[in-house]
Amino acid sequence: MTKEELIALAKAVAGTFNLDPSLVCAICEQESGWNPGATRFELAFYARYEANLDLDDLEKRDRSTSWGLMQIMGETARSIGFNMNMNFLLTPESNLAWGCRFLETRLQHAHYDTEKALLLWNGGGNLEYPTQVLARVSKYNDAISA
Repeated sequence: MTKEELIALAKAVAGTFNLDPSLVCAICEQESGWNPGATRFELAFYARYEANLDLDDLEKRDRSTSWGLMQIMGETARSIGFNMNMNFLLTPESNLAWGCRFLETRLQHAHYDTEKALLLWNGGGNLEYPTQVLARVSKYNDAISA
């Protein structure tokens, strides 16, 4: 898919969750640079949360990996009901749907304060994360309304 097609898909999926499409696009750019196949193993997360669980090694690794456009963590996906093979999170449609579902929960938890929700999305590890994402939103306003 081209970046333009991914933006159109993000707009459509964000709309099904009543989310700001420009915010979803900004997260995709921040997290994966619009690379649907992006993955990142989070060693510190693995060591802290997954290593000692009674799960097979592949599941522990998958839960400790960030997946796809929105870089949704495997553990996060599992916590909101994702029960398929994690590689399915590399398809743009699936990743955006599960990522938007999780973003919606973060916004609800933060009482719709976007900056707080973004900190919750990122796990609070980077206090500049909300500023970094929000700085990208305006560049998608025109692309989204087209």
